[in-house]
Amino acid sequence: MKPIAETPTDYARPYRPWPVAAFNALARRTPRAGSLRRLDADRMLANARRRTGLEDLGDERCLTALRVLVRAINDEAELTPTGVLLQRQRIEGALANRLRAQQMLKRHPQIHDLELGKVVLIAGLQRTGTTALHRLVASHPDMRALMSWEALNPAPLPGEGDRGFDRRLRRGRLAERTIAYLAPAFFAVHPIDHDAPEEDILLLDLSFMSQTAEATMRVPSYATWLEGQDHAPAYRDLRTLLKVLHWQRPAKHWVLKTPHHLEHLDVAFKTFPDLTLVQTHRDPQVALASFLSMVAHGRGVFSDRVDAKAIARHWTAKVCRMIERAEAVRCQTDPARFVDVLYRDLLRDPKAQLERIYRQAGIPFCAEAQGAAALALKRNPQHRHGKHIYNAADFGLGGTEAGDGFAAYRARYRIPSERSP
Repeated sequence: MKPIAETPTDYARPYRPWPVAAFNALARRTPRAGSLRRLDADRMLANARRRTGLEDLGDERCLTALRVLVRAINDEAELTPTGVLLQRQRIEGALANRLRAQQMLKRHPQIHDLELGKVVLIAGLQRTGTTALHRLVASHPDMRALMSWEALNPAPLPGEGDRGFDRRLRRGRLAERTIAYLAPAFFAVHPIDHDAPEEDILLLDLSFMSQTAEATMRVPSYATWLEGQDHAPAYRDLRTLLKVLHWQRPAKHWVLKTPHHLEHLDVAFKTFPDLTLVQTHRDPQVALASFLSMVAHGRGVFSDRVDAKAIARHWTAKVCRMIERAEAVRCQTDPARFVDVLYRDLLRDPKAQLERIYRQAGIPFCAEAQGAAALALKRNPQHRHGKHIYNAADFGLGGTEAGDGFAAYRARYRIPSERSP
């Protein structure tokens, strides 16, 4: 796709292709368009079962989370008709994926016994270089990452056999093009490539226990409920899905990545005993402003009502919680399990940071791996889709609200200050 010059900052007026705007206007005037206004959890489950011809979801605790999420979407998110359609498609797709994965496990129960090898988990705050580092670590010939097309459909689709993926690749390309059509500026904020490594939070979405919903919609009641839940079942589902993927395309080791894990490091270490945790660090004042902009752009895909200051209130508190919970786990865990990477150092010398990570994880950084990393750097230059423009003031944050609250965190990791764009 053609890169844009820079991202817009008028969050209150999200971009709409005219056919989408026209559809939304027409749907709102249609008296009987109830299905374009509200979601129904039971109906979506029935549709997924009918489409797949399957019944077994595995651990059905996911349905409790689904119903809480759907209630919050209906009552709080203020989605456009297009937003409702997209969320229905996403949820039914997640349910269908659970059904297909469970069927695959029944056909091949040996999948449960697979070992994933060494697991490197990247879990810094949002907008601290996690995506760039993820793609670099994943370039190692012995590493396996979740690919974007796999995240959309972890188990093979009908007609693909047990290890085929042609249909899934095509669907991945279509999803990439759809996002580019609905929100062309979003790619400058966060690159999305159907054949590149993607966040494993999209696998946690299949349990309906992730931060994805609150990052893309206004669902405060769901977010509050989620913070009080036991996330161990969702992480067990994540591990099982990784084994399903591992059986299809084996590798020696895995690299995972999502900021979501910072809030649940205790569960992550129990789920993946042979885990090396890589935590990225950047000036939290700048990182937060960048992430708030990303959330605002994302919410604009689904809703006409994007309140930048409300987003800031929610996510400033959330980021503080993530830092506090991560620090609590780190205080009780062997320091040798962690690698800290400053955003500044990652930009200055990415090869040196890769060497540190592989050394800590016990993975050789051979000449072939060095060449692959160099190629990954060349393929993913900064601003390749356009420049991301953002400002803390757009979210009601001055020079201190987003800075002083993170003083202890900044001091502990010696995080240098940056000038906000």
